[in-house]
Amino acid sequence: MAETDRDLTQRLEQVIMSLLEQRAATASICPSDAAREAYEGDDEGWRALMEPARRAAWRLVAAGEVEVTQAGRPVTETEARGPIRIRRTGR
Repeated sequence: MAETDRDLTQRLEQVIMSLLEQRAATASICPSDAAREAYEGDDEGWRALMEPARRAAWRLVAAGEVEVTQAGRPVTETEARGPIRIRRTGR
């Protein structure tokens, strides 16, 4: 059975939170870390999960679980341009 967009987003949210739990409280991850972890192949197919990983991060921001940063500073979805990092809230 094919994975729905909603299922994929939820799986990526879980991967993001799991990766952050495995790191220091002040550490951050790149959406590519989550995409690579969630991808089940051994080729470059994880790249197709980059936008879904970013969407999952923004959903977690809305839920108050994480914050998205650029240059170490929290940014909103409308402000973010280019590479982003994801970290737990309250840092």
